[in-house]
Amino acid sequence: MNIEVLLSKEKLSIDRCYSSVVDEACGGICLFVGTVRNQNKGKLVTYLDFESYEPMALKEMKKIAEKGIHKMGANHISIYHRTGYVGISDIAVIIAVSSIHRKIAFEVCQYCIDQLKETVPIWKKEFLEDGSYWVGARP
Repeated sequence: MNIEVLLSKEKLSIDRCYSSVVDEACGGICLFVGTVRNQNKGKLVTYLDFESYEPMALKEMKKIAEKGIHKMGANHISIYHRTGYVGISDIAVIIAVSSIHRKIAFEVCQYCIDQLKETVPIWKKEFLEDGSYWVGARP
């Protein structure tokens, strides 16, 4: 399969995501791993909680990957995202892209994370020492 998308309450596996895009015809694999940092805007973050509208999120993630393959020239794309509780230093998102040459892998990987943040219905609630709030103002 050239595309794999996943939403999971369980920890994400870099090895699984990487393995899903390995191809003898590809000379470049680009991985983006997004982790939870312990601060934002001068406040101490204790953890994040992600919610999604799963059917639409998976559909949008697949659409992003399809464009990366069919219009941008990647060979394989996997997009994984956590839902639920995600602690400090835990992995929240992994994107793996393989292509014949590295330049396409880099470009498509960046496109995928940028589009995921813009269009996929996944919402992030940031928990601080002194309260919590929903991040972003998108639907």
